[in-house]
Amino acid sequence: MNKTLDMIMESRIVAIIRGVSSERIVPAVGALKDGGITCVEVTFSAKSEEESRDTLKAISLLKKEFGDAIALGAGTVLTVQNVRDAAEAGATYMISPNTDEAVIGETKKLGLVSIPGAMTPTEIITAWNYGADIVKLFPAATLGLDYIKAIRGPITHIPMTAVGGVNAGNAQSFLDAGCVGVSVGGNLVSNKLIEAGDYQAITRLALEYKLK
Repeated sequence: MNKTLDMIMESRIVAIIRGVSSERIVPAVGALKDGGITCVEVTFSAKSEEESRDTLKAISLLKKEFGDAIALGAGTVLTVQNVRDAAEAGATYMISPNTDEAVIGETKKLGLVSIPGAMTPTEIITAWNYGADIVKLFPAATLGLDYIKAIRGPITHIPMTAVGGVNAGNAQSFLDAGCVGVSVGGNLVSNKLIEAGDYQAITRLALEYKLK
C-alpha cells in the first residue's frame, strides 16, 4: 500500500480511463506512460455488467504488461464486490464518487489504498474517519477554487485530490489551492483519439500536464 500511495502522492496526477475497451487499453496506457503519467484509474460501469467485466480484463492486462511500473487503480468502485474483483484483477487502489463505509473498510482490509469521493466538510471528515487515505473532492471544478481554499482552512490534516473538470490549464491551480493531486478524464484520455489509434496524440496531451 505504501508504495502505491507514494506513487500517487509523488506523481500528483491520475488518468481516468473510462469506456476504453480491453483491446485498446495497453497501448493507451503506454501512451500515457510515455507522456510521464504513471497513475491510472480504470473505471467500472454501473449500468453494464459486460463493461464491468471488461474493466476487470483491462486491469488484468495492464498488471501483466506494466507490473509495478504504474500505479493501477479501479474507479467508480461502488460495492464491496467491486473492491474484491478489482483487487483480484490487480488494482492496488480503489476510487469512488461517494463515501461508503463498507467499500472503504473492504479496501483497507485487503491492504489497498482507499480514495472515496466527498463534497462537504462533513463528508470529507467522515470519509477520513472511515479510513480513507486520500479524499477525492468531486466535482472539483463545480465547487471551485475558492471553496477548496475555504475548506482547507479548518481541514488541513486530510489529503484531498481534485476530480471533475480538471484540465491542463487549471490543474496547477487546484494544487496551489491545497490539493495533493488531480485526476483527469476525457480532457486527457480522449476516447476519440484512442478509437482512431492516435496514441501519439495521447502522449502529447499527457506532456501538457506539467505540475510544479
